[in-house]
Amino acid sequence: MSVSQELLDVVDDEDRVIDTMTRGEIHAQGLMHRAVHILLFNSQGQLFLQKRSMSKDEKPGYWDSSAAGHVDSGEDYLECAHREIGEELGIVTDREFEFLFKLPAIADNGNEHCMVYRYCHDGPLVLHPDEIEEGCWIDAAAMDERVNRGDPTLTEAVAMIWKRYRELRHNKR
Repeated sequence: MSVSQELLDVVDDEDRVIDTMTRGEIHAQGLMHRAVHILLFNSQGQLFLQKRSMSKDEKPGYWDSSAAGHVDSGEDYLECAHREIGEELGIVTDREFEFLFKLPAIADNGNEHCMVYRYCHDGPLVLHPDEIEEGCWIDAAAMDERVNRGDPTLTEAVAMIWKRYRELRHNKR
């Protein structure tokens, strides 16, 4: 099955399922749906960024969160997070994810209700070549600098997620 034919749940403003359609139909019509983003950190506190494959239908060649993906129809957010980190980074999860926050579906994030999770892992990573062109570890200060200067090589989603993540971490002090 092609990516555009994947079945996803269409949701409303309150993230309630109202229909099931193909990914292609949902994107073409700008309908609200669900996604996850995972921020993967190593024991040195560095964030793993992935450079999206040039074969991706959206944002090819842009730097994005460590792992991300659409929640399949009938799947929940956490199941999707476990599936995506395995598919994209080759990580078999041995503990739960840390829930960070939820972003509402808005135009800037592709009309996706998005759960954002944190996971710690030092490797090894096995990057899925259809999904990821390359990856790198980056420290928080360098990521702050890229986001604050509006680095055009970052997806809007990862910049938005990083800003929110840093605000939450700053407020916990």
